[in-house]
Amino acid sequence: MKIACCIWAISESEIDTLRQVREIGFDNFDIQPTHQRSLESRLLAQELGLRVSCIGASFAMPAGAALDHAEPNLRQRAVDHVIAAIEHAADIGAETVYIIPGADAAPDRIGRYRRSVARLADAAAENGIKLAIEHFPGTALATAGGALEFIRQVDQENLYLLYDSGHIQMSGEDPETVIINAGDKLGYVHLDDNDGISDLHWSLLDGVMTDESLVATLRALKAIAYAGALSLELNPALANPARALSESRDVLMRAMHRAWLTP
Repeated sequence: MKIACCIWAISESEIDTLRQVREIGFDNFDIQPTHQRSLESRLLAQELGLRVSCIGASFAMPAGAALDHAEPNLRQRAVDHVIAAIEHAADIGAETVYIIPGADAAPDRIGRYRRSVARLADAAAENGIKLAIEHFPGTALATAGGALEFIRQVDQENLYLLYDSGHIQMSGEDPETVIINAGDKLGYVHLDDNDGISDLHWSLLDGVMTDESLVATLRALKAIAYAGALSLELNPALANPARALSESRDVLMRAMHRAWLTP
């Protein structure tokens, strides 16, 4: 497993952010669809030895567009946006693209979302990219268990779960159970902490997460032979996001050592 971070934690220019991320010690980073578009930013990432691991394709979605929208044109705009992110991922050598669920669990909206996702999973496969869905409290797929069931119902080989530790804490699910149940359908991992109620994206161990729960999570990932990134997704509103990333990286590395893993 490798350690990555979501660069949107640092609210500075992309160039300055890349330099800070490398200075902290990261080799891998996650981006939004608007990142790594300029030649300057791509060359700098290459110069610094930084590699894009994942793209959050639901960021910067066109106004009004949604993968479950009743209006075909607005649904197609959302699909086109994600396909552009998939193609960008393939162009810059990323491995995974993820999306979030729709806001409404009504059967007709879930049906439209399912059809959109199936198309996107095929498009991602054609580009050699994994497509993952992030379980997200307050959406149509509020739990990891529900998202995993949906993924299996879609029945697309190239469709995976993005596991988010903060969201797991909010939904009250057991991390080890979720990870073991996901098995080879676990496509990506976000790590962050919170108070168990709100999606705060705190540093690791600043909320309800403990050393023991983090180590248990890592051991479950080892048990299913997860080989992807462990990506720190922290809040840009934290007092010092760069320091928070550095401290969380240190916490994670110590936990990985305890879980007999090598970052």
